[in-house]
Parts: sequence; C-alpha cells; structure tokens
Amino acid sequence: MKILMILTSHAQLGTTGQKTGFWLEEFAAPYYVFKDAGADITLASPQGGQPPLDPKSDAPDAQTKATDRFRQDPETQAALANTAVLSSITAEGYDAVFYPGGHGPLWDLADDPHSIALIEACAAAGKPVAAVCHAPAVLRHAKATDGSPLVKNCSVTGFTNSEEAAVGLTDVVPFLVEDMLKANGGNYSKTDDWQPYVLCDRNLITGQNPASSEAAAQAVLQQLRVA
Repeated sequence: MKILMILTSHAQLGTTGQKTGFWLEEFAAPYYVFKDAGADITLASPQGGQPPLDPKSDAPDAQTKATDRFRQDPETQAALANTAVLSSITAEGYDAVFYPGGHGPLWDLADDPHSIALIEACAAAGKPVAAVCHAPAVLRHAKATDGSPLVKNCSVTGFTNSEEAAVGLTDVVPFLVEDMLKANGGNYSKTDDWQPYVLCDRNLITGQNPASSEAAAQAVLQQLRVA
C-alpha cells in the first residue's frame, strides 16, 4: 500500500505579514494512521524540502497525541524536512493521495497544475483522493473525465465559513472553501464548528476541520480495503 501525502509550500498569510503553512495535526494524525497500517508513505510539496508549519498549529492548545508522537519521532521529522518536489511525482504507483490542510494550500496547491493533474489522474483511476480542513481547496480546478468540476454532485465538506470567521481570516483568504465547493456544484454539508465530520463519495474523501483528520485517513484505509 503506497500513499502519497502532499503538503503546501506557501508560508505567507496573505498581506498580513503573518506566517502560515500546513497544520501539524492534519499531517501527523493521518501520517501515523497510514504508518501504523503498514503503508509506504511518500511526502511531496510544490517546492520540495521542508514545508512551512503554521505556527498556530504549534501552540500548546493545538496539540494531540499524534503531534506529541511526531515530536518524539526524528525519522518522521527527517522525512518531512525532505519532501519530494511535486512536479516529479505522478499518480502511477500510488494507491491513494491525501492532502493535509492549513491555510497554505489556498494560495499554492489550489492552483498548482501538477497537483490538479495528479488529482484528476487518481480520480479517473478510482483511487482515493482525500483532503481535510482547508485542503479541499485543491479540488477547486480539478475536473472529472467529462470536463465538469470533480466535486459536482458529490457529497463534500471542508472548513466552514463560520470556522473561518471564528479565526478572523474571512477577509484575508483568497477564497472560502465552503463557498468554492458549493460554487463548483458540490453537495456541501457540515456539522457544528470544530467537531469531526468526514464525507466519502465514491473515491472522494473530505474532512471539515483538524478534528476530522484522523477519521479521514481511516476512511482512506477503508476504501483501500474494500478495493
């Protein structure tokens, strides 16, 4: 079982002067779900190397068992510091792709042609495509084989407008994940803010927020077992 995890390379939170990047929990929890299941995991990002960590995800109140495990795991830290360059990766040879969130993907992965091509290839081949929190942004320009938006008529979720408002970034982000998924014809739904919520529609798996990251990874494994 070979799983590709793709992280953002974008470190700037719009024009605020603040830092952003990937959200630690949304990487660590799925990573260890996959690792503990015996998966061979490849990490990639648009620029390769060390992806930027959203400093807010490093705060004490954002820590979980998975993030604590990561901090005691020099092998995984080294793997994260040496992600492959995304343009060197193709869908061939991988059984599934997983996108951790954080605000970074809104600026780079949402429009990255290599990411879009990889998502479209995986989807066309019936391989699980999973994204959590802000990472469903990567589906913004992805198309189905008939040329329609990949999320059209699919049950999807992602970071809610109310969650974005709660963190005070509604007017900072380039677009709102909830609005984008709806505009692309997705059957968007959500649960209460900050509560776990994962949807699976055929091979498309989406999670609403950081609390959904582990369950989204488990959903990927379940799809691979069924396949």
